[in-house]
Amino acid sequence: MTDSELDAVYTRLCKTMTDLGEASAPLFLARFALLAVERIGNAQTALALIDAAREDMQAAQ
Repeated sequence: MTDSELDAVYTRLCKTMTDLGEASAPLFLARFALLAVERIGNAQTALALIDAAREDMQAAQ
């Protein structure tokens, strides 16, 4: 994925959450994550991504 494509995906993700509203954003992200994990199709890769996201969140706090 190019930087431009990544930016387009991120922009769509943010716009969708804004359109759905703050209260629905966590459920949307959970559904999106489940669909992404299914599409990844590899448990080890999915688990590594979960760990990486958690580490990023902890580092930001």
